[in-house]
Amino acid sequence: MTKRAVLIAGPTASGKSGFAMALAKQLGGVIVNADSMQVYDGLRILTARPSEEDEQALPHRLYGHVSSDTRYSVGGWLRDVSPTLQDIWDNKQLPILVGGTGLYFKALTEGIAETPHISEAEHAAFVADHADIDIQDLQERLARLDPVSANKIERNDRQRTLRALMVLEQTGQSLSDWQRSAEQQALLPLAQTVHRVLMPADRSWLYARIEKRFLAMLDDGGEAEALNLLRKNLATGLPVMNAISLPHYATHVNDPETIDRAGVVEKSVRDTRRYAKRQMTWFRNQMKDWPRLDPMEWVNDSDKMLKDLQQIAQELEKQA
Repeated sequence: MTKRAVLIAGPTASGKSGFAMALAKQLGGVIVNADSMQVYDGLRILTARPSEEDEQALPHRLYGHVSSDTRYSVGGWLRDVSPTLQDIWDNKQLPILVGGTGLYFKALTEGIAETPHISEAEHAAFVADHADIDIQDLQERLARLDPVSANKIERNDRQRTLRALMVLEQTGQSLSDWQRSAEQQALLPLAQTVHRVLMPADRSWLYARIEKRFLAMLDDGGEAEALNLLRKNLATGLPVMNAISLPHYATHVNDPETIDRAGVVEKSVRDTRRYAKRQMTWFRNQMKDWPRLDPMEWVNDSDKMLKDLQQIAQELEKQA
């Protein structure tokens, strides 16, 4: 098979996984993870990884393959995805990469440089989301997660502190690690792919889905999953410890008077909404040329998803 692939990006809770599975069924594809949190074991529910039933029904790769005590990054993902893609092509199958980590897609199709590009709009959105957090708390968090960068930033320098934290959140790799990395070339140029971004027209629709899904996660065992991971006493600076809800559960376990269970739920939903907002900002600024799909249309028109799937199939045929 020609080295082609389908890339499906989108914010959390936008319906990416379901769309990718429908596409894989139609085209006989292999679903490959492009989400920085779904690589970790032990957090299937809270990171919204495909269920065991889904993974048995269709081939999935690079999900839950990284130990939670590992500091994984975009560089590690590129090293893992390269032989994965080659194996899929060798078996004359189609890789369908799906996830919400925009930097993974950008690194895959454009390569990565020594430092990540962060637009003014993205930085402004991140600053606004963290406006209610004291600078001392921000610096303490950075010191835990990236002590090398923290030591280089002057006390009370809020802008540089936030930028370092933003790099960590969006890339899974510290700013100091980025600065030590060598340039890497693109593994899969965008021209060899059919690519889409799922972008709902109404943000409130996505926010409602986020809250509903998080409550369902708790009912399905998400809280027990979080507590089991916390019992491992992993270093707080590990990327997995920054997964949605884990910091709040950690505070709840260590000091229940500071935050009760209802507070954990409220703050976790709030954080997920903020994360989705930052994802959409990234897609608007960094993936401007990617065609958009509105998942809200699939709800109102039962035939719309089928039409979108058929359009992707037709574009693949033209590339063959």
